[in-house]
Amino acid sequence: MEKGRARVRTISIHGPESSGKSVLAGQLAAHLGCALVPEYGRTYCEQHGNDLTMAQLVHIGQVQSMMIDAAIARGGEWLVIDTDAISTAVWAHMMFGTQDAWFADVTFNADLTLLLAPDLPFVQDGVRFFESDSQRRAFWQTDAAELQARGARVKHVSGEGAARLASALTALGEHFDERT
Repeated sequence: MEKGRARVRTISIHGPESSGKSVLAGQLAAHLGCALVPEYGRTYCEQHGNDLTMAQLVHIGQVQSMMIDAAIARGGEWLVIDTDAISTAVWAHMMFGTQDAWFADVTFNADLTLLLAPDLPFVQDGVRFFESDSQRRAFWQTDAAELQARGARVKHVSGEGAARLASALTALGEHFDERT
């Protein structure tokens, strides 16, 4: 970090498929007037399909991490991240019941991670596959456990529409102890 330059405050969005991560990430970035790191895994699956191997998940995690590092290096007061490599580790666990050793070495923890409840209706978009309520709850529980094991600072977000954004903004205000 350059002398005199403030550290970027990072907010990562986690949660099961169709829980509104990308929508909320965009809303938060607009509200905060900051950059947004999009979800690389979605782009990858749209181009290559979602029948993924562990090696592909590692690749997704690595690229997502590089995108985050580059955005942090550009600076700014805030950075909103639509998933991170820890989320990709959760995918590995859900798909294969294990994770590649690479995921154990992931050190990035956002200043705050917002874990979105699976309380929105599931919408199939061609790349999603954990569709049932039980799968979505299992993903949410696995994500919560992974974040806890890594010592992440987590706030839970729920509600529909404007209530979901309000829940996220309240979480930011509580965590950062200021009006966001």
